[in-house]
Amino acid sequence: MILVWLALLNGLFLVPGLALPGANPLISLEVLVIWALLCGLHNQNLRYRVTLALAVTYGLLAFLVLADTLIRESLGRGLNLYLEVRLLDATWNLLDTNVGGAPAAIALTVLLVLLLALGWLFRFGLERLRHHSPGHLGKPLWLISGLALAGAVTPWIGSPALAFVANQASLIKETHRTTQAFAAELAATPGRLDQPKRLTTLADTDVVFGFIESYGISTLTDVRYQPVISQSLTSMAKQLTDAGLTVATGRLRSPIQGGQSWLGHLSVLSGQWIKNQLAYETFLSSGYSTLIDDFRSTGHTTVAVMPAITRAWPEGRLFRYDRVYDHDDLGYQGPPFNWVTMPDQYTWRRFQELREQESQPLFAELALISSHAPWVPILPILDDWEAIGDGRVFRQWEGTGEAPVSLWRDPDRVREHFAKAISYALETAGGFAAHYVQEDTLLILLGDHQPAPLITGEDASRDVIVHVISADPALVEPFLSGDLPGFRRGVIPDLQEEGALMSRFRPFLHRQFSQPLLSGTVSRDLEDN
Repeated sequence: MILVWLALLNGLFLVPGLALPGANPLISLEVLVIWALLCGLHNQNLRYRVTLALAVTYGLLAFLVLADTLIRESLGRGLNLYLEVRLLDATWNLLDTNVGGAPAAIALTVLLVLLLALGWLFRFGLERLRHHSPGHLGKPLWLISGLALAGAVTPWIGSPALAFVANQASLIKETHRTTQAFAAELAATPGRLDQPKRLTTLADTDVVFGFIESYGISTLTDVRYQPVISQSLTSMAKQLTDAGLTVATGRLRSPIQGGQSWLGHLSVLSGQWIKNQLAYETFLSSGYSTLIDDFRSTGHTTVAVMPAITRAWPEGRLFRYDRVYDHDDLGYQGPPFNWVTMPDQYTWRRFQELREQESQPLFAELALISSHAPWVPILPILDDWEAIGDGRVFRQWEGTGEAPVSLWRDPDRVREHFAKAISYALETAGGFAAHYVQEDTLLILLGDHQPAPLITGEDASRDVIVHVISADPALVEPFLSGDLPGFRRGVIPDLQEEGALMSRFRPFLHRQFSQPLLSGTVSRDLEDN
């Protein structure tokens, strides 16, 4: 009987190994050490407290392993406690808006009950093991010693729970070290707030960055999506040509996958590799300049259009935009569509209205969200852009499409909806360009990151697609110079050559469109901030 309980506990202790790279052991030394501990505990009250503490500890470990699995499937990386504690609020917000507050709370409650049940099973196993164990340490100690020696020469014997804890400790230490090094590098590098660059070639040009959610290179390299997206790009190419527009397309490598879009946005705007939340916060508190400062020093009014921002966004002021238009500022009177607060077509049209109110050249960042999970429902494109108004026209599709919880039971159908959502985002962006992009406009459409590994598969490229569009060919020509590799004419990027890092985009714009800001000529707006 003792072998049965040892086997059960051994299986439970192997679970943390699932969150570690490499071969997993088949025998856990931890269970043998605990067996020896139990054999040495003869005081019943002390043994009760120890087994309870071990059960709670194991429940926590099981929770972290589950979190690691979910993070790998959604963000394409493993658990890092040093980073994850800063994302709890964003995670809850995503659950709340996708499945609703009550279902999300129920799901978390069920998860908690399962973890408690697992902890109880672990504690019950410890009690039964103690009940069937000898009253002395001889056998456990001999077995531990023998297996420990064997573990030195075979990968089938190990300490997965201890290795999991050690791995997290190492990640915490390394992440802290790299964050401190990044902060020191920012402090020592030219480019702080008093050193933006004027983009003189673009002084009279509206420059618009439209970040398309989850628009990654897999939309063209994965056979599951390529037919749908190629057709959309062909349609977009015809729209642009008919409107007399020039387009070049390339690819850039994003620091993230599956989520945390703001890291990709800031990597492009800052010219720094913003690979995690700590780097993001470190950069924003550093005073280092971004493209926003570059364009303000050039004479542009700088705005951000953020339809997904529905709550207070205190870090937004650190970007130093002249104006930030969040959900409440965009005047949308239509219905939300699950996580998507308003469809892209409304966002584009509302942006054009705001643009027409400006007397100065405009630099704008738009965070487009119709291609954000859960990718349901997929709306039609309205032919008459002028009839969009305040968005009430979209009420006719309120409540359409199935519930996300139903759709996401079938991964194949999720992937099908993903392709349709990207297609919608591209067609609306192309429609905006065809209607409103003129010779005084440079429109840059780019993905923020690849979708989750559930969509792309494991080990997919982290490249995103970038389209550069204008009615003035001279504004597009620098992207074809080879200074930033991988760009070529048309709407299809090079599918073989990897893209440059997103952090190289700002330096590229500096080289092609700017001259250094003269010493002592900091703009009054920058001094005021």
